[in-house]
Amino acid sequence: MTGRQLGLLGREPGFRSLFLATLGSGLGTWLALVALQIDVLHRTHSPVWMSALLIANLLPSLLVGLLAGPLVDRLSRRSLMIGADLVRFGAFFALPFAPNATTIVALAAVTGIATGFFRPAVYAGLPNLVSDADLPAANSLLQTIDNSTWAVGSLVGGALVAASGPHLAYWINAVTFLVSAALIAQIPQRLLQEAKAETRGHWRDLGDGLVLVRRSRPLLTVLVAWNIGMVSNAFVNVGEPFLATESFSAGSFGLGLLMGCAGVGLAAGAYIAGSWIEKRGLPNVYGAALGMMAVGIAGAAASPNVWVAAVCVIVSGAGNGATIVCNALLVQYGAPDRLRGRAFTVLMSSNVTVLTLGMLLAGRLTDSFGPRWIWGVAALLSSAAAVVGFALARGTALTTSHLAEPAEPGIEPQTAHEAEAPVQAQERAI
Repeated sequence: MTGRQLGLLGREPGFRSLFLATLGSGLGTWLALVALQIDVLHRTHSPVWMSALLIANLLPSLLVGLLAGPLVDRLSRRSLMIGADLVRFGAFFALPFAPNATTIVALAAVTGIATGFFRPAVYAGLPNLVSDADLPAANSLLQTIDNSTWAVGSLVGGALVAASGPHLAYWINAVTFLVSAALIAQIPQRLLQEAKAETRGHWRDLGDGLVLVRRSRPLLTVLVAWNIGMVSNAFVNVGEPFLATESFSAGSFGLGLLMGCAGVGLAAGAYIAGSWIEKRGLPNVYGAALGMMAVGIAGAAASPNVWVAAVCVIVSGAGNGATIVCNALLVQYGAPDRLRGRAFTVLMSSNVTVLTLGMLLAGRLTDSFGPRWIWGVAALLSSAAAVVGFALARGTALTTSHLAEPAEPGIEPQTAHEAEAPVQAQERAI
């Protein structure tokens, strides 16, 4: 961590509590995810049940975005985050008593729903916890620790489950959610939310989020560019086991090496993103980060062995990690506080949809053309995302001064004519 990032933890008690909550619950979550997969595998020995478990983690984010996103703005964000932690505590506390795989998948779905509310609430409230100048560093720091817990938690989880079975991992994770809830309870509500959004009716509130994403240039940038990037990620994720085991003949060790290097790259990219954005500007970094993904994926696809591919995967992972920080900033800059929660949920649900469809397509294409070609296509998609992302982001004066509320009047008009002008003015300003 840089001195400025460490200083941020010292200067902002609210952000420090959120950081520690992310660290603790992140470690527990990745530790428990390994336990969930091994538990289902041992009970069923079925790829179908494994797919059901993964879908149970993904699908709730889509449903929350489509059906319940406005609640992140209408309800207290702090209460929503604490409630989500308590729900996840209850689910993981109950998992050791699950009688069968059906119950495990159902409880995983419950935790997925809670996470679908928790993550948008965190990133919607983050701009209110730190100063404008510290926002890139704060996003960078949160993403860095989140990605680091992926690598550490997965390794510890594998060792723990191998030594004692999945139940201890479940209980440890349950405790981390209690600790997270206690830490978040220390953050004053006013520091996470300027004011609760007034409702115009649930379905109109949902429509407001969709309208905002379509009309706000930064949000539209994320919608278009990152969805292209998500198709690329889907192709990479599906092709990775076959690339390691068949193309490189490296077996399960090779797969673990590639996955571990991806985690290292993600953490490194998120770590450098904050200072990189401050020096080069968000549009330039956004295009360059997506370009790094393309270069790394292409290099891995053409690699002669798993060791060269691992280095390339670190490069692509770093681009991915920096891109995620940019995405968060684009949404935070492009949406006013009272609509920021639903903007995050709309975009997250869009990403999950595209990722799922991309995985379905990638499975068929990998069977037909092989993993090297699929990774090559993924590199082309990341290149396209880089061009589109830079083109949409450049020419927009993305600064933290746009965390103000210019977009609000355009989302709550009395007539259709009144809806157009304020939002169009905001698009020119950003």
